[in-house]
Amino acid sequence: MSDAQLVGAALAGIALLLFLIVRVKLHAFVALLIGSLVIGVAAGMPFEEVLDAITTGVGSTLAAIAVLVGLGAMFGQMLEVSGGAEALADALLNRFGERNAQWSLLAVGFVIAIPVFFDVAFIILISLVYGLTERTHRPIVSYALPLLAGLAVTHAFIPPTPGPIAVAGLLGADLGWVMLLGVVVGLPAAVIAGPVYAQLIAKRVPAMVPEYMHAAKPKQARKPPRVSLVVALIGIPLVLIIGNSVASTMLADDHALRIGLGFVGHPMMALLITTLLCFWLLGTRAGYSPQEVQEIATKALEPAGIIILVTSAGGVLKQVLIDSGVGDVFADALMATNLPPLILAFLTAAAVRLMQGSATVAMLTAAGLVAALLGDVGFSEPMLALLVLAIAAGATIASHVNDSGFWLVNRYLGLTVPDTLKTWTVTTCIIAFVSITLILIASSFVG
Repeated sequence: MSDAQLVGAALAGIALLLFLIVRVKLHAFVALLIGSLVIGVAAGMPFEEVLDAITTGVGSTLAAIAVLVGLGAMFGQMLEVSGGAEALADALLNRFGERNAQWSLLAVGFVIAIPVFFDVAFIILISLVYGLTERTHRPIVSYALPLLAGLAVTHAFIPPTPGPIAVAGLLGADLGWVMLLGVVVGLPAAVIAGPVYAQLIAKRVPAMVPEYMHAAKPKQARKPPRVSLVVALIGIPLVLIIGNSVASTMLADDHALRIGLGFVGHPMMALLITTLLCFWLLGTRAGYSPQEVQEIATKALEPAGIIILVTSAGGVLKQVLIDSGVGDVFADALMATNLPPLILAFLTAAAVRLMQGSATVAMLTAAGLVAALLGDVGFSEPMLALLVLAIAAGATIASHVNDSGFWLVNRYLGLTVPDTLKTWTVTTCIIAFVSITLILIASSFVG
């Protein structure tokens, strides 16, 4: 099948997907499966390969997020039912003021995502967004976008997250320069895409905390937990995960501390430990019966199931686009244009991202292509770091319906697909374009 036919198949499938969701109002899970099937068949994939891609896409996505979403939902539900999320939101507002709450969330997201994966950090911190939204009665995107912008920028730009580390390794870039210039480029992009854009779009997207994420609070009122306890519970999984990251870089593989932290610092184990502590400290110890705690946990899994299914279907679309070869077609076409290296790196990563959804996959694919193209061309260390960041910027662009992260944000914020496109997708576009602009400006100084 020709390259034009592959691209046409992909565009037709995505157009059908959007039509089914926006116009027909078909459930996103079913629409994603139909769109994926159409793309695979239209791209000439044998039926068995299409089915294999669906199985692989579901399996890889569920392996990454299913347990985390389930545990995170129970963790967040306990925080809400106990009044912990509301107490922490009140404390933040009292400490920094309502006007500065968005900047606080931006800072939290920017710092937390350095050692913690985007989706894990988002799941851990979403209860804080819910608490602030309920406390101030402002649209949920007012607080979600600053947090998401901080998380997205750090996830793509700042080592030791896997994407920039892998790209730096492929291009031979110094991690110190990547970190330094990543902050210089990424922080202004996060500010514009987060608090600034949130102020503009919130009036047009007035959604509040989705009803299916509300906990059923017991009739008997109980004293809310101390803010220090809530902070400690949110901090426990973050500390464990950070400890694992630090130990993996500073200790030998057979060191007992590294082995222990590798176990308890795995995101699944860290959230499991925290969820059990929540059941005890915010549940039974606070006066809830074991039956009430069980009911709260069960209630939490209802929205979690929807999130898991829709997100896994996004993984299916991604896998079909990868297996059909559409991403490679776009990348190869860009490589033949003889563009300047920074622009080429950005556009290659952006094309792969648009076609297959995963930012990390886009970064690795673009890095391999750019490294092969550059060959033995000598660049300074700062310039190599800027190439890494240009790839990261391109790989961040336009999270949309083929990205599992799009559906994670969509369900947790309770947005329609058009509203998710207007908020989260535009946020990632702002990050990408502001970043590449700053990268090009910086390149004129480093040479």
